[in-house]
Amino acid sequence: MTLDQIKETLKGPDYDFLRADGHLGENIMILTLGGSHAYGTSTGTSDLDIRGCALNRKREILTGEKFEQVSDEQTDTVIYSFNKLIGLLSGCNPNTIELLGNRPEHYLYLSEAGRELLDKAHMFLSKRAVYTFGGYANQQLRRLENKSARLVGQAENEQHILKTIEHACYDWKARYFPMPEDAVRLYTDRAVCEELESEIFMDITLRHYPLRDYAGLWSEMQSVVKSYARIGKRNQNAIGHGKLGKHMMHLIRLYMMCLDILEQERIVTYREKEHDLLMEIRAGKYLDGAGQPIPEFFEMVDEYERRLKYAGENTSLPEQPDEEEIRDFVASVNERVVRGEIGN
Repeated sequence: MTLDQIKETLKGPDYDFLRADGHLGENIMILTLGGSHAYGTSTGTSDLDIRGCALNRKREILTGEKFEQVSDEQTDTVIYSFNKLIGLLSGCNPNTIELLGNRPEHYLYLSEAGRELLDKAHMFLSKRAVYTFGGYANQQLRRLENKSARLVGQAENEQHILKTIEHACYDWKARYFPMPEDAVRLYTDRAVCEELESEIFMDITLRHYPLRDYAGLWSEMQSVVKSYARIGKRNQNAIGHGKLGKHMMHLIRLYMMCLDILEQERIVTYREKEHDLLMEIRAGKYLDGAGQPIPEFFEMVDEYERRLKYAGENTSLPEQPDEEEIRDFVASVNERVVRGEIGN
């Protein structure tokens, strides 16, 4: 689907909600491509994913009324509210940070405030990328192993889980009550559960710590553990419908994007330089005759993981994003909304 065809499609009745929904219309700041079309890895059968951002309305800003996003499953469209998107960008969320690194022609609509947001993309970049992208990639790798016939021992699986939790732990200090660096120590050891070979253990030393914050930490760790137990029918469908190559391609793409952020301090969504490699992966070059990933693919993943570790340790990016600059920008945009200078 060409860009002209995409623009014509958006004018059709399936996308009337973009104009009719009270949260959207003149409030839209950014309307852009997502998914394979944004990455440059689309094929003739690729779905059209539309992503964007809309201003919070005056009433929502003044009263604290909640508006987070508009999602339309039929067209695979997600438009985030400005305030929600800022929070996700500040956390270097992989699914949203990519919206700030699209090719210029892939922005189907940009308001003045939307252009300001793109121009200020750098203020969201920090070492958090190591943990957000790394954690997401680690989960994708484990899911890929589940979708394929690759046999991974229970002990190795437990290491996957531990690594994902460790990535998540990095962000705790920004969201929970402070604790000493060694207050929570996680590690694997010989299992006490007879059904397991290895399991994750905890050494915890906390005093006078808020119960609700501890419950939040525990809930997040439990959520990660549960996510690794969800193999089921959906994973088998990925094999049956030939989607394994696509999953493999997106795993490598995540590493590429994160390396750009850490090494070049840039968000590069469209993978022009690596296009051929990514399309080869998608087309099945790294699958064997039975449709399973070959060892060379997992060697590639290991190399990207090593590069990511090195880049994270040597990047010049700050530990956290520039929160003061971000707050100033949010205040500026929302003040203009309240004054009636932008949005409706």
